[in-house]
Amino acid sequence: MSRTITVLLFGFTLSATVQAQTYPLAEDVETVDGIMKAYYEVVSAPPGEARNWARDRSLHHPEAQVAIVRTGEDGKPLLDVMTLTDFHGGSGEVTEEGFFEYEINRIVQRHGSVAHVWSVYEWKHTEDGDPMGRGVNTIQMYHDGNRWWITSWMYDGTRDAPPVPEKYLLGSRGELGDGGEHR
Repeated sequence: MSRTITVLLFGFTLSATVQAQTYPLAEDVETVDGIMKAYYEVVSAPPGEARNWARDRSLHHPEAQVAIVRTGEDGKPLLDVMTLTDFHGGSGEVTEEGFFEYEINRIVQRHGSVAHVWSVYEWKHTEDGDPMGRGVNTIQMYHDGNRWWITSWMYDGTRDAPPVPEKYLLGSRGELGDGGEHR
């Protein structure tokens, strides 16, 4: 019986350790590639599952801002600027239909400790489903000497947002941006 209790306690401890993940993960914040990979992973989740907002918070500077261009009641673009906490509250923790967003191309401009990432993405409701749409995230970051921080990001979420221009889709992270840095 004591062996059974020991096995149960070990299983419970292991389960609690897995659930109590400490963020940030080193691989998330050491490189621009790492933070961009995590940026899309945290918002993606199958139907009924929670997004990883704790991991997302670890990617962002405590004073980070989110800006979304929306369509106003008059049909004109309207800028909605918020904190990351506000964004999380408005997006919902659990996905109803499932939501998977992933990068298909990137252009990075960097000078010293500052980086600007122009990230082209697609989204869909299931991991293996057809893309439902495309867009562009503009993400600003800085490196504090130890790690990268997202300081702000923005996208055009208007109903009539134009299609992503072909020049941003070249080579799927190839010709325009291979994940490297253009100076």
